Amino acid sequence: MVMARRWYSSSPVVDGHPLLDVPGFWPAHLADLSDGFPPEAFGSDAGDAGAMLDRLHHPSAWPVFTIPLIGGFTIVVHYNSGEEFTTTDYFLTHPRWGHDLVLASDDQDRIGPGLCWPELAALLAPPPGVAGVTDPHARLLLLLPALGDAAATDGAVGAVVQALIGQGAPEASEPLARQLLQGHPMWGAQDWSFDVDERSWRCEGDHSPRKVPLGRHLPEQERDALAAILAPAERSSRT
Repeated sequence: MVMARRWYSSSPVVDGHPLLDVPGFWPAHLADLSDGFPPEAFGSDAGDAGAMLDRLHHPSAWPVFTIPLIGGFTIVVHYNSGEEFTTTDYFLTHPRWGHDLVLASDDQDRIGPGLCWPELAALLAPPPGVAGVTDPHARLLLLLPALGDAAATDGAVGAVVQALIGQGAPEASEPLARQLLQGHPMWGAQDWSFDVDERSWRCEGDHSPRKVPLGRHLPEQERDALAAILAPAERSSRT
């Protein structure tokens, strides 16, 4: 079961943002998605990647990352390391909410995917004057494990290639980008459709929390705000 984010307050949570610039972070963070590709495909040393994987999975320090969005929304990425295994949880949060929305989690309940490509693409540019992860390339790669979209286009491949290169990968990164877009092995790439009435993307995956419209329980004004972030008019189709 996903650990409710409020319970993290009594856990050994540490600021993960400095890790983004440490060698080996990206092959470690994306290890589950990049099967068959060595750390060198990310432009990293195997020793650095191994050390970072140990660091991300250490039970005494659970890194947390924040991806600020417009309107006060935030996607929070929490590493959660117990004695037996480590999970990564993706929450959509807002200061006014009494509880957070779980987008994805690779714990034993396998919750995901939580984003389709049009949504992730809409989240890459940060709002002005915010703290947290603001580099578009880092935002894309940090969110990739929550993605699972069978209809991701060549434009998505190109965006992932540019993000990888921007974070130190070699120019010939298209094979790696295509592998990363296959989705997390716990849920894979799934079919999505846009529900016009609900103004929300919906996923057909058995394990996805997005089988129902995101934020269906929220007040109308907050649902409108969510739609403006995740489904702006120009991104509500794949054409």
